[in-house]
Amino acid sequence: MNVMHMRKAHLMWMAVAAVAALPAASSVAATAGVRNVIPARALDSGAPPATVTALAHDRPVLARHAMVVTSQHLATEVGLQILKEGGNAIDAAVAVGYALAVVHPCCGNIGGGGFMTIHLASGRNVFLDFREKAPLKATPTMYQNAAGNVVPGRSTKTWLSVGVPGTVMGLDAALHKYGTMSRQQVMAPAIRLARDGYVLDQGDVKILDTHITGYAKQEFARHPNVAAIFLNHGKPYVAGQRLRQPQLARTLELISRDGDRAFYRGPIARAVVAASRAHHGILSMKDFRDYTVQWADPVECSYRGFTVVSAPPPSSGGVTICEILQIIEPYPLSKWGYGSVMSIHYLAEAERRAFADRNSYLGDPAFVHNPISWLLSARHVTKLRASIRPDAATPSAEIKGNLSATEGTDTTSYSIVDRHGNAVAVTYTINYLFGLGQIAGDTGFFLNNEMDDFTSKPGAPNSFGLVQGKVNAIEPGKRPLSSMTPTLVLRGKRLFMVTGAPGGSTIISSVLESILNVVDFGMNMQQAVDAPRMHQQWYPEAVFVQPGLMRPSVKRRLMRMGYEFKQIKFWGADEAILVNPYTHLLEGANDRRSPAGLAAGY
Repeated sequence: MNVMHMRKAHLMWMAVAAVAALPAASSVAATAGVRNVIPARALDSGAPPATVTALAHDRPVLARHAMVVTSQHLATEVGLQILKEGGNAIDAAVAVGYALAVVHPCCGNIGGGGFMTIHLASGRNVFLDFREKAPLKATPTMYQNAAGNVVPGRSTKTWLSVGVPGTVMGLDAALHKYGTMSRQQVMAPAIRLARDGYVLDQGDVKILDTHITGYAKQEFARHPNVAAIFLNHGKPYVAGQRLRQPQLARTLELISRDGDRAFYRGPIARAVVAASRAHHGILSMKDFRDYTVQWADPVECSYRGFTVVSAPPPSSGGVTICEILQIIEPYPLSKWGYGSVMSIHYLAEAERRAFADRNSYLGDPAFVHNPISWLLSARHVTKLRASIRPDAATPSAEIKGNLSATEGTDTTSYSIVDRHGNAVAVTYTINYLFGLGQIAGDTGFFLNNEMDDFTSKPGAPNSFGLVQGKVNAIEPGKRPLSSMTPTLVLRGKRLFMVTGAPGGSTIISSVLESILNVVDFGMNMQQAVDAPRMHQQWYPEAVFVQPGLMRPSVKRRLMRMGYEFKQIKFWGADEAILVNPYTHLLEGANDRRSPAGLAAGY
């Protein structure tokens, strides 16, 4: 039985249970100096991954018409209400983007940037790049000292780390081009949540207080305007308390009234520039006036009869995922099984090679040539596949490549499908948890430290252990390379899956494995996002794995093949939707690593 037939049988079996379980009205959520670690601050805070045994009980949320999945339940409810009021998926995506800036302030944002991948009901696929840009005064050596050495913290903890934010212009551009509602309609819920506040759940508090002991108190308390909002009389918030953000509410009201002009040419920009100057930063009003978003065609590739539609440069995600998929497509992953020796071996080797290419060739298309056709060509992929040894790990030193810059893992991703067949995948970020950790004056929102995603110095490892190359060097007005990978999967011309995740360089593996878990391993959507993961990024040499991925016997055999492993408790909460082609029901899945999240539909 081939993979498509196996997947069809699996989906048809699920359909019987799905129809029986579907509520009549609406669905609700189901319960060389290269480091081998990812820094704790750069990891998102969530539950550990499920064991393989526990996965057997995982079931997605089901809905007939529309579905919203985000990392914060109130933002999901905002998006769902927009859809019920007649808005389309793009309207809901904009509303969710602003809502997450309020209720998920570590990661949701108006002070950062991101990507949006859209599938229109007409069949057209489009991509929107609203990634941050480097200030015009930025230089390639701005994070080095006089001796040419990278100064620790300069690209993450100072105002020199702030890129020109793109989120507001991106959301406004998407709404203007493909939305049906007014800006006032889609922003009203976020303004209300900021002004009136919302009651914190334990998942919200865990992020505010962070997974690093004392971080919130130590960092927030250093800045009075931050402490006034995110500490409760000097102490971390606890579950059940209400968080109000009146300053952010006023900022959002300005944007609602005046559009992106308020942010890029008005009082908001002036406040950010003034704070930057006061703290020895380099942002200027011209940086804000000159900022633009970019519409582009997504990267597309085929895999086992499906079409993957994903993010092009300056995202590295779409190209890297497509390269990995084409390397592994001839291998019988379904026969080998999830978590098997051969599946892990060939996936790790494909990732090792694709990440070396990613780090060597990809960057902002306005500044560098991205050889996408060559990277995804049969000739190149066949050559890479032929270099994989069937019984041994390949030392990364034997694979040519350059190291990339560090990326914060504290992005957030969300997925939306409406009743018309429009679908949106969004991933946006301020880089680390709470970005720079500072707010400009009384604007109420955290600013990014996205400049750290550039190469600080070729050959130097970033905070994720990626060795950096020249193609992603800092230049004025340039967008840093990103791993953010909001992705769609089509079956023929019809939507099959919407998926995306946070996690810095691990985003690529998370999104990839959410697809493989469904297509090759026959998982439902909830199982696919909850399943323990692996990640190999060329350097560091180790394969990152989550608990529960491998049986002890599998690990021992792989170690005899030359692998070394680094166990990471959790990373990257994937938020995904599957369209069952046989029942036409939507399967929504909030990753259990995001305890405050929710999948909901109607």
